[in-house]
Amino acid sequence: MHLFKKIAYTALLLIGGTSFGYAQKIYKGKVIDELTGEPIDYACVCTKSANKTTVTDKFGNFQLSLPTDTATLYVSFIGYTTQTIKTTKTDKRFVVVLRRGAIDLKEVQISPSLNNNSFHTLSSLDLNLRPVNSSQDLMRLVPGLFIAQHMGGGKAEQIFVRGFDADHGTDVNVSVDDMPVNMVSHIHGQGYADLHFLIPETIADFDYGKGPYYTEKGDFTTAGYLNFTTKDVLDKSVVSLEYGRFNTFRGMAILNLLDSAAKKHGENWYIAGEYNYTNGPFTFAEHYKRFNAFSKYTKQLNEKNKLTFSASAFTTTWRASGEIPERAVAANTTAVDANGNPVIIPEYSNPIGRFGTIDSAQGGKTSRFNFIAKLNTDLGNNLNLENEVYYTHYNFLLHVNTSFFAEDSLGGEQQQNQDRDMFGYNGKLSKRHYLGNVILTSTVGLGTRFDRTYGTERSDVTEQYQLIDYIEQGNINQNNTSVYVDETLQSGKWLFNAGARLDYFNFNYHDTTKNDVVVSPKFNIQYTANDQVQFYLKTGKGFHSNNGITVIGNNNFETLPAAYGADLGLNWKPIPHLYINTALWYLYLQQEFVYDDDGNIVAGGKTKRYGVDFSARYQLTDWLFADLNINLAHPRLADSAKNTGYLALAPTFTSTGGLDFKFKNGINGGLSYRYMHSRAGNNTGTLNADGYYVTDLKINYTQKRYEIGLTIENLFNTQWNEFEAEEVSQLKGETAPVDQMSFTPGTPFAAKLRVAIFF
Repeated sequence: MHLFKKIAYTALLLIGGTSFGYAQKIYKGKVIDELTGEPIDYACVCTKSANKTTVTDKFGNFQLSLPTDTATLYVSFIGYTTQTIKTTKTDKRFVVVLRRGAIDLKEVQISPSLNNNSFHTLSSLDLNLRPVNSSQDLMRLVPGLFIAQHMGGGKAEQIFVRGFDADHGTDVNVSVDDMPVNMVSHIHGQGYADLHFLIPETIADFDYGKGPYYTEKGDFTTAGYLNFTTKDVLDKSVVSLEYGRFNTFRGMAILNLLDSAAKKHGENWYIAGEYNYTNGPFTFAEHYKRFNAFSKYTKQLNEKNKLTFSASAFTTTWRASGEIPERAVAANTTAVDANGNPVIIPEYSNPIGRFGTIDSAQGGKTSRFNFIAKLNTDLGNNLNLENEVYYTHYNFLLHVNTSFFAEDSLGGEQQQNQDRDMFGYNGKLSKRHYLGNVILTSTVGLGTRFDRTYGTERSDVTEQYQLIDYIEQGNINQNNTSVYVDETLQSGKWLFNAGARLDYFNFNYHDTTKNDVVVSPKFNIQYTANDQVQFYLKTGKGFHSNNGITVIGNNNFETLPAAYGADLGLNWKPIPHLYINTALWYLYLQQEFVYDDDGNIVAGGKTKRYGVDFSARYQLTDWLFADLNINLAHPRLADSAKNTGYLALAPTFTSTGGLDFKFKNGINGGLSYRYMHSRAGNNTGTLNADGYYVTDLKINYTQKRYEIGLTIENLFNTQWNEFEAEEVSQLKGETAPVDQMSFTPGTPFAAKLRVAIFF
């Protein structure tokens, strides 16, 4: 009887709470951009009288429950003028149009409705303030993420983040418009993520997260993820030309194809093209050439359905100076004897120099063609359905030689070759439930991806590219199907997020098949004390898949090794014009993969990392902005002693920052730096990878119809190494291989002028 009374009392409370929720007045709205008419997600909507705040979803929609029939709403977003809306409760959704204006950090709101994306404020600020003209610039906008080139400009960048040398993407999930960029079972490294097909002027937004805490993100989401979203609508057409040192040239055009009448009917279509050429700073000119093309068409079929088609293509060819051993640039020698003593070689009596070349046969070519179709459907009653299909055709050919004569007396190359078709589907059904002061967002997702590689090959060839022997050769078929469920509950100052995803993998190589399944649970908590302070705890399990060749051929490697992580973080606005994000974090990997330049996989064993991330954005005046990012990490093999078990090239201390300015007369730009501290060059710590400090400068004069800009890389002409790695190499005339750091020098002082026309 006592138990029955408790149940009845609880039921009455629930009924009373629900009744109170239904007694509230419901205000529904949509926030759009004045120029493009496109929805604005994460716009902040608040009312001071009831002290309530919410943010718009990705379709620009919001809903507030208030106790009165009339309300005054304040709608704001970074880079827009705040709108004050006096409205009356109605069953229809009203539209709020935001006009672009000056960037004001005072407008940034800390809201309980941020849905665990504490980095969105930082990404929006940086993209609005920082001029970018390459995919590399876009990647560097992520606080704590560093990139490096070391085999010519045509390869995917090496990624360093959160104590990871993530190779070319093994531990970072990269996507564009939710289409995967990472290549599974790539011949040059698992998760290879080449973003060179991206034209920066087409980017509307980017989203990133650190750690394995996001239910939508699957393979390679251990250190984090990065997703770029392209524009649906252009606010203007642009033609630009750039020219700079080392015979560097870039031409770009992005053009509207439909008139304003079509735009009013929800129809938009534009194209973009880009050509890049540079010799680079090397003595042996790179002759780097890249062509890019992109087109996107969107059509609002009706009030409920929006259809999007996009296509992109790029092709690149280049010659590579490659990595050279440190000893090769020592004065008057290019060789050492078996004891490491310098030896004068008559045919190389002069040093090759930091920008010299030992093997001129290195280089490559690559291409990628992408097609994406999306249909977003508003099913009514706060229920949305997203469907996406994509297809990619990809080619890759690389000639690389980092060991020179260490492996054979011919000093030949290694050839890496792969053709690929990739196609897949992403589907997501999401529903928002409003129960008084409680918001419950439920999401169910389904994805499938198929990769088919042809002519996958890693072989030894002569300098004339004649085959010596195959190292690996054969077609790889790989399938990945995933399903996930995600629930987010917001009640007052609290937000709880829980989810889980299941991934099924099928690997096939040389007619041998292997299957595996991994389940990845996530749980996150957020507490917003007020509009100045927000705490969050993120926990979750992620994974990175292994290369199909390794999965089939070697049972000593894990197929889908797990990653377990936790973040304890803070978002803080101590004063109106200062925004701070900081976090303590920990990450454990069941097995780490490391790829050398030859594409060989090395299982790093179990690893653990912990560290601190700190980011601050401060507006000093209405035209001057400061930013600072500091990232500390302690990466180690999990079973190592305190001062051993180093992880080669894993960053331990990095920092970026600078000053950005935007004057009303059109002068804008910024002075920025990036700092990488010295770190272990190998797992024993006996070799060292040098740190660097590089400063860049960008200045633009922007008017309504044109822009003139100057970009200076390495303003103070610092001598620095963009990339270093341990290599066992043997130069001509040396009697035995030498284990030493090899390096690719960083760009010296390089100025580039840009002229753009808007219409």
